[in-house]
Amino acid sequence: MSFELPALPYAQDALEPHISAETLGFHHGKHHNAYVTNLNNLVAGSEFEGKSLEEIMQETAGDAGKAGIFNNAAQIWNHTFYWHSMAPNGGGKPTGELAAKIDADFGSFDAFVEAFKTAGATQFGSGWAWLVLDTDVKLKVVKTLNAECPLTEGQKPLLTMDVWEHAYYLDYQNRRPDYIATFLNSLVNWDFAAENLAAA
Repeated sequence: MSFELPALPYAQDALEPHISAETLGFHHGKHHNAYVTNLNNLVAGSEFEGKSLEEIMQETAGDAGKAGIFNNAAQIWNHTFYWHSMAPNGGGKPTGELAAKIDADFGSFDAFVEAFKTAGATQFGSGWAWLVLDTDVKLKVVKTLNAECPLTEGQKPLLTMDVWEHAYYLDYQNRRPDYIATFLNSLVNWDFAAENLAAA
């Protein structure tokens, strides 16, 4: 069975004015969709046909000969996770178990915010900033290059922010720090992160 482009979990204009419908149209409808098309073409008739994205990612990670398959599979997964990491009227602070764990593992919510902003701002070129539950059962902020995903390192992603330029350039041009601040203040979906923590 071939992969299909997952629908956005909200209307294309639902994140305005923070992320425009035009940006989501290009990002989801063009970029995300291209990864789906590419992966279907790459796995057709191969040992990976019929496998899940997660299986493909785990089996191709670090294999230079299968980089094209990994990159497209991981970018489908990463983008789907990113859409759910945002919500209309998002932002603010988490509550409950997630808030308590952030305080315990980072020292404070403000310390987490600084770590997340730094990860996003200092990821050179294209990539992602993540809040993950690490193998030592502590929350950590990590950044990954290009299509890399913490799943292949045994970490459990709770939320992610895309820092590829196409994620923000139409709305923020070269002002990546402004996009990062807006993501945290107005977009981040703490309910989604809390669900991922509870399921870990």
